[in-house]
Amino acid sequence: MFSSMKRLGVLSLAAIALAAGSALAAPDAQPTKSYRIGLIAKSQSNPVFIAARTGAEDAARDLSKKMGVDIKIDWQTPVDEDAQKQAERVEQLVAGGASGIAISCSDANIVTSAIDSAVSKGIPVVCFDSDAPKSKRFAYYGTDDFACGQQVAAEISKAMGEKGVVAILAGSQTATNLQSRVRGVKDGLKKFPNISIIDTYYHIETPQDAVAMVEQVQGANPQITGWAMVGGWPLFTQNALDKVVGKAKVVAVDALPAQLDYVTKGQVEVLLAQKVYEWGYESVTLLMTKITTNKGPADKIIKAELVPIRKENAEDYRKNWDKWLGKTSEAVKEEVKAPAAEKPKPAK
Repeated sequence: MFSSMKRLGVLSLAAIALAAGSALAAPDAQPTKSYRIGLIAKSQSNPVFIAARTGAEDAARDLSKKMGVDIKIDWQTPVDEDAQKQAERVEQLVAGGASGIAISCSDANIVTSAIDSAVSKGIPVVCFDSDAPKSKRFAYYGTDDFACGQQVAAEISKAMGEKGVVAILAGSQTATNLQSRVRGVKDGLKKFPNISIIDTYYHIETPQDAVAMVEQVQGANPQITGWAMVGGWPLFTQNALDKVVGKAKVVAVDALPAQLDYVTKGQVEVLLAQKVYEWGYESVTLLMTKITTNKGPADKIIKAELVPIRKENAEDYRKNWDKWLGKTSEAVKEEVKAPAAEKPKPAK
């Protein structure tokens, strides 16, 4: 009898498997819905964009599970900053049938037409980090750059005791987000009558060029007692502030691993960390909402608050980078840590 029951059990299991197989093969079976999201940052080895890519991939994983769909991230970032290549990547993603596109614009003037063309073809576009405000993108997620500049101004004035001479380190003169930060710094420092601005200094956005600019300006203007850096370019190298320490206070934007070393050594007063992981995570979330419901956010500008990093919380913040860079290659991880001579590209 037991043998008969055992055979019956085996037959039953076989029948279930056969039925399942038939169901899977049925012509009316619904395959898993799939989506492909194009992600275009400014440069591939830039750690802030590696963090954004990790955020995007995590959002794709989480939303795939939650929605019962398959979401893939298509990383289409140029090796180095090149707005024209970004525009071409937008066009390629549209031609390849992408479901949506997230982009950090190297030059809004150049990529706007490509964004508008994508939207006209039914492909929603969201900007992160660096906006194209005159384009048809449905939303922007990232730093309020003018407010960022104001916060830099508040921090540097506090560090200087609300008196002295400030130099503004500004990176590229064509980057819309950096221009807004500079305006914010100037506006914020108006509140302090005993602080003057000597000038705004633009430069090629490499650590080497940034360090050279700082050293040249500080050497020629020993009256400078504060540096308001709207990006952290010189701080991705070793010994970048040797000619500044003891002469001027420093406040900078971003808080990458190499930058954090300057805070822990007391050579930088505070770093204002952007929510770089969320650039990717929130962009994908916004896109999937737009794609599946045709609804965008009530406010097209979604402002991400800065996180002040000081000596007391620098090491705790450093732990984030273990996660954010965890999905990258060892070569990229080493580049993030490399000194000046070995680092071809900075973070923003």
